[in-house]
Amino acid sequence: MTDQSAFADRFERAFAPLAASIEAGRIPGGVLGVVDADGTRMTRAIGKAQVVPSVRPMAEDTWFDLASLTKVVFTTPRILALAEAGVIDLDAPLTSLLPDFHQYNPDAWARKITFRQCLGHQTPFPAVFPLYTYNRDPYLLRAFVLQHDWPAGPSVYSDINFILLGLALERHAGKFIREMDPGAGFAFSAAPDKSAATENCTWRYRVLSGEVHDDNTSALQGAGHAGLFGTASSVLDFAQGVLTQTGISPFAVDLMRRPLSARRTHGWERPYEGWSGGENCTPETIGHTGFTGTGLWIDFANGRAWTLLTNRVHPTRHFDSGILQLRRAVADEINKE
Repeated sequence: MTDQSAFADRFERAFAPLAASIEAGRIPGGVLGVVDADGTRMTRAIGKAQVVPSVRPMAEDTWFDLASLTKVVFTTPRILALAEAGVIDLDAPLTSLLPDFHQYNPDAWARKITFRQCLGHQTPFPAVFPLYTYNRDPYLLRAFVLQHDWPAGPSVYSDINFILLGLALERHAGKFIREMDPGAGFAFSAAPDKSAATENCTWRYRVLSGEVHDDNTSALQGAGHAGLFGTASSVLDFAQGVLTQTGISPFAVDLMRRPLSARRTHGWERPYEGWSGGENCTPETIGHTGFTGTGLWIDFANGRAWTLLTNRVHPTRHFDSGILQLRRAVADEINKE
């Protein structure tokens, strides 16, 4: 059983760097949440959910654009579920569900890319690509992704990997991601007055709140790499379900923990020098972050998970928010013995 006093002390220590960051004007606001496998949890909000054009306070039940947490909370579990069900072979090429991928060049390297390679970001796709500048028709953009002559480069963390995995999920289900069940406590949009605002968007000409921040997800009208919304409570519920293997199968949890490289597992990151989960977590930790200022880390050895949700891109991404240092400082305090 969790020592309640020690749990509270740990939380207070971890909350201090978040409070200091807001006091220094680095980020508008945030919510910190910690949960143990037995269900002991604490959450606390601080700062502002929005500062322009109006001001709103942050609350524990504020909805956040989770950005790339979509990769690990939504897309990865669903791909692993298809593998467990025998629908796909993780080492088979994406063409087993997307036979038209690069269909005009049967020998294209992209047609050999596998589901597992995409999950582990072990492909030559570019890190990012401004799809939204080419078109905003979601049908045409999906065709563009599948037929574009992608340049091959070094293996990097790439949104393209999970855009393709999202297209595979859509092809199997016969519907767009935004028509799928996002999972308990999650959604693909949220009420603007209940959400943490993100950026004053330079091409949508408004401050975004409750609508997806990611440019490509917006243009695609749903994608596998970003677009999920949730609260600290829903993220912690998901994490506790992973820790206890009650919200996700042992098969999936095993693969989420299994290394594919020095930095990555199936979908997730694992500890390396300088990573967002700090220096004090155990080697049995997985984690992931989101561009909007979100993050989730799960330490299996300690039976503990924590989420730090911020609106660090509000009102602009073009500002040094110090988010990496903040994530590490919070994690180090949570895991300090």
